[in-house]
Amino acid sequence: MRLSRRAMLSGAASTIATTAFAEAPLTSLRPIARTPAKDAIARLVANKGFSGDFGVVVADLQTGEVLEDLDSSKPQPPASVTKAFTALYAVEALGAGHVFETRIFAEGRIENGILDGNLILAGGGDPNLVTDQIAELARRLKETGLREVRGDFLVWDNALVNQDEIDETQFDHLGYNPTITGLNLNFNRVHFEWKREGTNYVTTMDARSANYRPEVTMAQIRVVDRTLPVFTYRDLGNTDQWTVAGSALNNAGSRWLPVRHPALYAGEVFAIFARSHGIVLKVPKETPVAPSGTPLASFESASLRDVMRGMLRFSTNLTAEAAGMAATAARAGVPRGLRTSALGMSRWANARAGGILPSFVDHSGLGDQSRVSPSDIVQLLRAPDVMQVLRPIMRDIDLVGEDRQVINDPAVSVKAKTGTLNFVSSLSGYLRTKNGRDLAFAFFASDLDAREAGKRSGAESPPGARGWNRRARQLQQDILRHLAFRLT
Repeated sequence: MRLSRRAMLSGAASTIATTAFAEAPLTSLRPIARTPAKDAIARLVANKGFSGDFGVVVADLQTGEVLEDLDSSKPQPPASVTKAFTALYAVEALGAGHVFETRIFAEGRIENGILDGNLILAGGGDPNLVTDQIAELARRLKETGLREVRGDFLVWDNALVNQDEIDETQFDHLGYNPTITGLNLNFNRVHFEWKREGTNYVTTMDARSANYRPEVTMAQIRVVDRTLPVFTYRDLGNTDQWTVAGSALNNAGSRWLPVRHPALYAGEVFAIFARSHGIVLKVPKETPVAPSGTPLASFESASLRDVMRGMLRFSTNLTAEAAGMAATAARAGVPRGLRTSALGMSRWANARAGGILPSFVDHSGLGDQSRVSPSDIVQLLRAPDVMQVLRPIMRDIDLVGEDRQVINDPAVSVKAKTGTLNFVSSLSGYLRTKNGRDLAFAFFASDLDAREAGKRSGAESPPGARGWNRRARQLQQDILRHLAFRLT
């Protein structure tokens, strides 16, 4: 029985066309002379108004000239900027057109629509599989003529090495810190909803997506009379058992909780839709044996390029981890665990960008033990053929004026990836300036002492974190405006 220390401590409850130009020689960004103090960006950073470190590096993509450099060689947690590395790593290993396939296999003989054997739901590592697609997979199974299964219903999730959580130092109830397996559903989250009726609460746990919201039994929750902790979690083998403090709930509301048995979760949801088509399945059981029977039906994901575009836009941690681990499995020939896979991505980045020294502990940036310097990431952004892959799939970042209103100027664009943890804020990508210059940039901020103190407080959002992160983002915007409109 698993009772997490973190759960008991929890107290309170992420295509622009590029102008063709000759690539500049890829030279190292280290060492670089510090920007003179009179420079406008240096003055902005000197008056940043928040604690900790702030590193800046900006390079001209055509000439290779380093235009700005302030403490750019100091490694800091990259947070979700890591996902830019992951997107390139996955696309280069798997191919932009790669798809993840979720399949149904029959293990045994089928006669007159009756399977005298086991039915297997097999995951192919799809990180973006949702309930609506499970429903479609069940419909495709029905179209094969199958109407009865006499054996067991098995689920297989070993296309990727299972990882209980991305970052074990974070609270168990955080939906963005999910389990990773080869069979994932709804980003491995279950929707918890509550409503007060008299002195009691009515609760539901469902696997909702756009069109369906089937209730599930493998994730359960009880409202208990206490103040703290807000959530506790126990692993009951095949069931996730949560409790929530009644004092933390208002009259009605909802939130997502992580699922720690994703294959059983997907299996239960599939069985619900199969039953709606007249195919009654037994309670799903996990199997470690890769399916070798007859394939009956399948569902393919969008292309990897589109999956990575969505990941960079919405910053989904599960997508990053599954894609990164799939890339490592393709390179190594066998699945690897998360930490080993992240080490493989670090080594790839070092070779890909000419000697940079990133140290990743995951593919999403959720773990704050990863370290990358601003100069490292700009070195990667400048490497041959990287911009052509990353820039079209990176998110458009609005430029905001001093009045906090969005600046609309068609001559200027920012395509980048943000990263945010408590007391960590990062931004890196590509900027096209008003006068048409193409730049690669990275801005990293962190106060690791404050972050550690925040962890010790047991608060999901520790005192001072929101204000610190807001001021860091404001400084990033100030620098972007200067580069976009005042750089000559």
